[in-house]
Amino acid sequence: MSKPTIYLIPVTLGDTPIDQVLPPYNTEVISDLSYFIVENVRSARRFLKKCNPEIDINSLTFFELNKHTQKNEISTFLSPLKSGQNVGVISEAGCPAVADPGADVVALAQNEGYKVVPLVGPSSILMALMASGFNGQSFAFNGYLPIDSAERVKKLKQLENKVYNEYQTQIFIETPYRNDSLAEDILKHCKEQTKLCIAMNISCKNESIVTKRIKAWKQNLPKMHKQPCVFLIYK
Repeated sequence: MSKPTIYLIPVTLGDTPIDQVLPPYNTEVISDLSYFIVENVRSARRFLKKCNPEIDINSLTFFELNKHTQKNEISTFLSPLKSGQNVGVISEAGCPAVADPGADVVALAQNEGYKVVPLVGPSSILMALMASGFNGQSFAFNGYLPIDSAERVKKLKQLENKVYNEYQTQIFIETPYRNDSLAEDILKHCKEQTKLCIAMNISCKNESIVTKRIKAWKQNLPKMHKQPCVFLIYK
């Protein structure tokens, strides 16, 4: 008898057609699951229906895992595994458990000895790095930078120092409605010769992944407000 498995199911990064970024095998796995741990039930149901229009959504069980979930609730999400059922984990976009609360339930599954299987799918972080032209052998993903402007500037300077001292690509993201203020801080406080890649709407029709030196970006920043972006800096 095979060991109960928790499948990490990537989600499209926008309105990209399923067959453009997800292999058919993902849909086969999804169609065999009855239990899902999701960041948002409504969007998860919509995604599953998009993957398989024949799926009986009302027969599925959803556990919601997001910033509002209490830590002591998470262990109960693994109850189907205890009874021999497989479980899927779905985030809002991209790969679950990467810059995502799904990491907590995966850690618990690993601790309890369940099989964890990551499925193939789009990662905005890696796709941005691939297209940036920056060092792909040494890089760091730093997640969200501090909201406070002074703390954010301090962090940016620390990351830029790593670029020059360790030749390491630095990657970070921001809540879409704060993209512009983050970009302004980068242009104002980083060196003019530092390279900045702005990767926006990755894998979507309006995708834009452009690398320029900060001096050049000062002339023509793109409109990033409420657009999903990944920022990368390098020398």
